[in-house]
Amino acid sequence: MTKRFSFLSLALLALLMLMPMLTHAQSVSFGADFFNRYIWRGYDFGDSFSVQPGLALSAGNFELGTWGSYSISSDGADANEHDLYATYSIGLGASASLDLTVTDYYFPNSGAEAGEWLNFDGDGDGAHWIELMGAVTLPESFPLTITAAFMAHNDPDNSLYLEGAIPFTVADVELGFTLGLVAGESGFYGVEGASVVNLGLSASKDLQITDNFALPLSAAYVMNPTTEKTYLVFGFSLSP
Repeated sequence: MTKRFSFLSLALLALLMLMPMLTHAQSVSFGADFFNRYIWRGYDFGDSFSVQPGLALSAGNFELGTWGSYSISSDGADANEHDLYATYSIGLGASASLDLTVTDYYFPNSGAEAGEWLNFDGDGDGAHWIELMGAVTLPESFPLTITAAFMAHNDPDNSLYLEGAIPFTVADVELGFTLGLVAGESGFYGVEGASVVNLGLSASKDLQITDNFALPLSAAYVMNPTTEKTYLVFGFSLSP
């Protein structure tokens, strides 16, 4: 009862603090992605077709959003995910930028109580994981994005993930190459030391359906050298 009350009180306080931003949002975006698999940083979550809705509000350099991933298979429901995030973007000049993000990863079917959130002195069974992330994007002449993400849970396992991603274009198809690694031993990522877990090549292009409507399509080849598994992902997006 105490944990549940504390969680609801914290959620209510956060909502009240964010109310000015919600009422003065300059833009609202929402939609959903549909993928044959949910592959995140080289790992398969749910082993099933996944529907991934999202909703975000922006005001100035600040964005507040929520994102989820839901398996259409009951066997993959344990990997269902509902996240909340806040991002602040800083312009660095010459089209370079820095994005600072805090994300609450919530797994509703993990078997843990939702109230076991910021209980860092607990037993490691909380339903929430908190991540602090910084991403620097270099100027358009070489638009490399370098990301550092620190994942914390209520157990001794704290994980640092590092990633580099660069976009490029071939013909009229937008491509991207990604290299991601875990900096050290991590139970969350299942590695015993520094390991490359995410090698990927992605492609995206809009499929023009009518003069006023185009369907965004994307595909990605993802390799995880640590688990020795590869994935081929395909999906499309819908938004107003």
